[in-house]
Amino acid sequence: MIDHQRIIAIFEAAALEAGSAILKVYHQGPEIRLKGDNSPVTEADERAEAIILKHLRAFLPNIPVIAEEQVAAGLVPQITADTFILVDPLDGTREFIARHDDFTVNIALIEKGQPVVGYVYAPALGMAYAGKPGRAEKQLVGADFSIIERLTVETRTPQDEICALVSRSHNSVETQAYIAANAIHAQKAIGSSLKFCLLAEGLADIYPRFSRTMEWDTAAGDAVLRAAGGKTLDPSGNPLTYGKRNRKNEVDFANSDFIAWAKAPSGG
Repeated sequence: MIDHQRIIAIFEAAALEAGSAILKVYHQGPEIRLKGDNSPVTEADERAEAIILKHLRAFLPNIPVIAEEQVAAGLVPQITADTFILVDPLDGTREFIARHDDFTVNIALIEKGQPVVGYVYAPALGMAYAGKPGRAEKQLVGADFSIIERLTVETRTPQDEICALVSRSHNSVETQAYIAANAIHAQKAIGSSLKFCLLAEGLADIYPRFSRTMEWDTAAGDAVLRAAGGKTLDPSGNPLTYGKRNRKNEVDFANSDFIAWAKAPSGG
């Protein structure tokens, strides 16, 4: 049996140290390069990933790790068991570059295709979210990168006016069409995996995503949302799965479109 509380503690320590390194680059100003897919990368992404991998290798050496920058470099470990870890060392790199504060560090444990433990840290906002089966919490992080308060969170019942969260940097015509078709009048643009966390905290109701995401973008926030009582469903109405590989005409670890719900419709 995997000790989920121990996993959370390891993720927490790794993410907080990575966040400290990210903030140093954030305040100094990053050097920006483009990867092969034309997405931006900075030294903050690379430093943070190295720190996280150091922690995971030290304390969880037997669990394979799929990390965004390693994958970009062609370093993809074989996943032969049902359990692995997904890492996005700096989710919302475009937000980071544009000096918006809603970028995050994401670490998630996947078991049998589902995200069961997740840790999301927003270093510029001084807050983090942790989720494991049966409990989701928001953490307030001090200037010394220690946790100063832990607050249990849960999703809310939909309000009279549904509030949707959309991507600031990756909104799409399809997403806006869905919002219009469902008569959703309130929406807020947020970067990174914080959209899942705001649903988990009870501050919004739905996050429809009809543009490309990768599994490391979503897994940690998805785990937090599920722990808080929400769901993330694919276009067929099934829970979004992880570890997707060897598909025709699709890159490994790419997500389908999805809708994350604070409270999913009956049957979802």
